[in-house]
Amino acid sequence: MPPNFDSQAGADRSAELLEQVRQALAERTALSIRGGSSKTFLGRWVDARPLDVAGHTGIVSYDPTELVITARAGTPLRELNAVLDGAGQMLACEPPSFSDKATVGGMLAAGLSGPRRPWAGAVRDFVLGTRMISGLGTHLRFGGQVMKNVAGYDLSRLLAGSFGCLGVITEASFKVLPKPRCHISLRQSIPLERALQRLAEWGQQPLPLSAAALDGEQLYLRFEGNEGSVRAACDRIGGDPLGDGWWEELREQRLAFFRDSRPLWRLSLPATTAPLALPGAQLLDWGGAQRWLKSDASAERIRQAVSAVGGHATCFTPSHVDDPLHPLPESLLKLHRSLKRQLDPQGIFNPGRMYADL
Repeated sequence: MPPNFDSQAGADRSAELLEQVRQALAERTALSIRGGSSKTFLGRWVDARPLDVAGHTGIVSYDPTELVITARAGTPLRELNAVLDGAGQMLACEPPSFSDKATVGGMLAAGLSGPRRPWAGAVRDFVLGTRMISGLGTHLRFGGQVMKNVAGYDLSRLLAGSFGCLGVITEASFKVLPKPRCHISLRQSIPLERALQRLAEWGQQPLPLSAAALDGEQLYLRFEGNEGSVRAACDRIGGDPLGDGWWEELREQRLAFFRDSRPLWRLSLPATTAPLALPGAQLLDWGGAQRWLKSDASAERIRQAVSAVGGHATCFTPSHVDDPLHPLPESLLKLHRSLKRQLDPQGIFNPGRMYADL
């Protein structure tokens, strides 16, 4: 049984953060929200006064029987994962850290998910509630600590992937899940197009698949669940044993593929899309729906190829392009601007982090 946590754990700096935001509003000064700085390479650089959230730490509450954990935004992600692991539970979306300094707030703001995402859900799917300091100088609470239907849009989930442009996340509650009783990983030697066909076929079958990646020569698979179903699936699919640590290396971008000196692009597109005719090396995750590309090709060429199949492309190499995030259609950009005006009317939070005029 994990230790009991209460609201006194860690350091509650919400009042100090709120005062700093109000001062910035009075001075009309922009703020660059920072936690562990593990994901500052994503998006555009923000030249503004730093607002440090890393000291706002602590597990506010955790009840393993309810499968809910609440933590302050500056809480190190490794600490939250350690607490969950002690109770045999996990964040099912297995978000990447990229650093031991990664924080809970940064995880939510970046909205990145690991290899299990297509089968378990994204970060936003596990957010139950949040607290946030708005651009009106108010400390707001959205959602709650239980799964329920609510009228209107859930603003807590809207914060996932917002890169701090809507406000300062101070606290978040997440639904967690029990760790699987059995997990086995395999690899097969198989051509890329044939592997994509097999994954499409297996997707229509009740297999306990929880991760699938391809590198053009090998298909990597992970099966999770009860021992009987996992072993039966492995016997049926076949393949060579693969260490479970491989998935962490993929999630944290520590595989040899990521050491290539060429710019790194994340391509998001329909999983069954045939291999794109782009120069460079590709590594496919999420059963083909997320594709990592190491290429010297221009941003225009990459985005044209991805847009043609209904996808989008984000550059993960800092300062390589002026607009790392895929450009939005004018209709969506208009919605982003409207939401930004409602929650941050003076535009002080991470201005330009996602797009130049947001």
